Amino acid sequence: MNFRFTLAGCLCGFLLGNLIAAEPHSTPIEALRSVGSEGQGNAAASEAWAALTEKKDPTSITELLRAMDGASPVARNWISTAIDQIASDNRSNADAGLKSLFGSFVLDLQQDPYARELALDWLDRLAPEIVNQMISGLVSDPSAKIRKRAVQKWIDRAEKSKAEGNLEEAALLYRQALVFCRDIEQTQSLQKSLEDYGVPVDLVHQFGFLTNWMVVGPFHNDERSGYATVFPPETELDLKAEYDGKIGATTWKPYSTEDALGMVTFNDAYDPFKEVTGYAYTEFHTDNPRQVELRLGSQNAWKVWLNGEYVFGRDEYHRGREIDQYTMPVRLKAGKNTLLIKVCQNEQRETWTQEWDFQIRVCDSTGTAIHSSKQVQF
Repeated sequence: MNFRFTLAGCLCGFLLGNLIAAEPHSTPIEALRSVGSEGQGNAAASEAWAALTEKKDPTSITELLRAMDGASPVARNWISTAIDQIASDNRSNADAGLKSLFGSFVLDLQQDPYARELALDWLDRLAPEIVNQMISGLVSDPSAKIRKRAVQKWIDRAEKSKAEGNLEEAALLYRQALVFCRDIEQTQSLQKSLEDYGVPVDLVHQFGFLTNWMVVGPFHNDERSGYATVFPPETELDLKAEYDGKIGATTWKPYSTEDALGMVTFNDAYDPFKEVTGYAYTEFHTDNPRQVELRLGSQNAWKVWLNGEYVFGRDEYHRGREIDQYTMPVRLKAGKNTLLIKVCQNEQRETWTQEWDFQIRVCDSTGTAIHSSKQVQF
C-alpha cells in the first residue's frame, strides 16, 4: 500500500510539473524566470532564450537584468547567458548604447546586486577606462563584490604611494580603505600594512563580532541526536540554573574570547569532547528598534534564538567555515535583546574535526558593523 501511494504521488508530481512547465508565459523573460531547479520549464525557457537572442535587441538587456531580482540560481543562469549573447552580438554596434545601458544599471543601487555585478563586468569589457574612473567612488556599495573592488582601488593607490616613498600619504590611504572594507581577507591585509606604520587595527570592533558570553555544557550529542533534542536552556533561560550534563552537573559560566576574529571556542571553556552540545548566551542593546543581520560562521551544527524566538539552524558538520557563512535578517527591539546559540560537535575523531566553535556579528545589509549601545559584561 505504501509503495502504491508513493508511486501515485510521484506520478502526480511528474504530471503537475509538466503541466506547470507547459503553462504559457506572458513574455519570454517570464519564461526564463520560471525555470525550476529540477528542470521544469526548460523547454519553454529554451524557446524563450532563442527568441530573445535571435532578435539581438540591446534594449532587452535592462529588462533581463531587472528580471534577476528574486530569480532562482537556475533562472539566473538562463538570464545571464541571454544577456551575454545579446551584448556580444551588439558589441561592435556603436549605436547600441551598451556602455550607457550597463553603466546606468551599475549606478542604480536599488537593483539586484548580482545583476549589478554582471553589468559592471560587461562595462569593464566595453570601457575599462570608465570603470577605472568610477570604481573608487563605490566604496559604500551594497554589493560585496563591487565594494571589495572599490576598496582595492584605494589599496592600490596606497601601494603606489608607498613605492614612491610617500609613506604618510600611503598610511592615510590604507586607513581610508579600512573604513569601507568589509572583506575579511582584504581587512587582514590592511591590518598588516597599517601595523607596519604603527597603526593598530581591531578586527573585532571593525566587524562587530560578539565576544562576551555565558556558556553551558556539555550536553550529549549521541548519534547526532543533540541537534533535535530540546535541552533545558531552550525552554527556560536561567543563568543561575544547574543542569544534568553529559558528564555530570553543569552550570553557566562567563566566557570572553580574545580571538582576533571573535571565535567562541567551547574547547577553551571545557575540555575537548566529542558528541557534545553546548550553549552560549549574550545580550545586545539598541536604543531603537532596527533591522539588522546576524552573520554566523561555524563548522558545527547550530541553532540561533533571538529574544526567545527560533531564527535559523543548520544540521551539518565540518563542511568548512567562513566569515559571514550564514546571514540571518532579524529585527531588534529597543533595549535589551537576548541571543542564544546552540552548537553541536559530532563523533568524528580526525584532527580537522576537533573544532567546537562559532563566530557571530551584528551588521547592516552592507556588512557595516552595528555595536551594542551598552557594553555587556557577565
